[in-house]
Amino acid sequence: MFVKNEDQLREVLENIAESLDISPTEYERAVESYEAVGQWLEDGYAEFYPGSNAKPVIYPQGSIRLGTIVRPIKNGSEMDYDVDLVCELQVDHIDDSPSNARAVKQQVGDRLKYNKTYVEKLDPEGRRCWTLDYVRQDGNGFHIDVLPCIPDGSSVSPYFETAVSLTHRNGEGQPYEWKPSNPKGYAAWFESRNTTFSSFLVQQKQVILEKAIDSRTLQPIYESVDKVPDQLVRTPLQRAIQVLKRHRDMRFSSEDRNKVKPISIIITTLAASLYQGEGNVYDALKNIVAKFGLYAELQKSQYAILNESIRGLGLISRKADGTWVIPNPANPGENFADRWHEDEHARARAFFHWVSMVQEDLSHLLASGDIRHGEAILEKSFGKHAASKALSMAGLAAGPAIIIKKEVPHVEISKPPKPWESRD
Repeated sequence: MFVKNEDQLREVLENIAESLDISPTEYERAVESYEAVGQWLEDGYAEFYPGSNAKPVIYPQGSIRLGTIVRPIKNGSEMDYDVDLVCELQVDHIDDSPSNARAVKQQVGDRLKYNKTYVEKLDPEGRRCWTLDYVRQDGNGFHIDVLPCIPDGSSVSPYFETAVSLTHRNGEGQPYEWKPSNPKGYAAWFESRNTTFSSFLVQQKQVILEKAIDSRTLQPIYESVDKVPDQLVRTPLQRAIQVLKRHRDMRFSSEDRNKVKPISIIITTLAASLYQGEGNVYDALKNIVAKFGLYAELQKSQYAILNESIRGLGLISRKADGTWVIPNPANPGENFADRWHEDEHARARAFFHWVSMVQEDLSHLLASGDIRHGEAILEKSFGKHAASKALSMAGLAAGPAIIIKKEVPHVEISKPPKPWESRD
């Protein structure tokens, strides 16, 4: 009954993700900038990193590496892209004391401050990162988060060789501590779950080659298909994650909701774990979100009987004391849901409310009969600019908004937690 609308919805969702994605021009500018930052950090080896036995290892992490980057939105306005860079100091002796965590963080910060260009861009110290804010160019911009860390020799994960310990600053006047992580291992795990990548590689690179024009010179950015970076190719899994992240940002845009919105690493981990090789973004979303919802029973009790299809996956669980666990698949010692029990499980409740919002919005779009009649839902879910651009890219003129009688669920927060630093 909804075959025509499903076809439209597939195309529009693909277009929404593309409209939120970093362009080839922006990507190349970001790479040029973070490579320069990385070179500066490396060159400080002899003077700024006492205890190191080699130059620091610098590499991108997070959404820019995974191909799930989206332009953030805040208070209805498009914000700068987040570009995450790891600075892994190569130390002679792994000292897990709080004082050493502080020392490592300060060493990286001091090296950045020693550059007259970077010191002007440097934000005050964050909990885990040093942030460099770049000036917007051509109406767009980005900032680079530099994450100091050292190798973690105690990890027993399948990706133990690339495990690291991050420096974490608890607050003003509070002690620093080490947190387990594994950005390289996580990227390798994600690639293993992104099973359709090779089937999209050649065709997408050809399309990118033809469309990638430098706005300043009006010349092609890439000389040949071989020069197009793999990091710009997108599968249905990556597109589905981009769509989910923007929907999350829109539905948690208010100040109180923003404090408990699902963090990107949880969305990415669960989506990648549940992806079954679907060939388009709509089918991937439908499968992933439906299985998200099956875990909602755990809100009642850690002993809840889960659906057979997700029972053995161990993606979301609860301990005997009621706390939640979503392990990092590349480093099980890191729990992405370590704060879900706080404030009467506010973040857990927010996640499952959000899942129901995604399901309902997709259902309403299908029920509209023609995707043009669901423009109001698209705008509310993904932003006015992204919605109108997606419809335009699909050659669909905007139509009148349908009236939805059923109220969309919302997040009730009786005791909002204090602001905290999200993980992307």
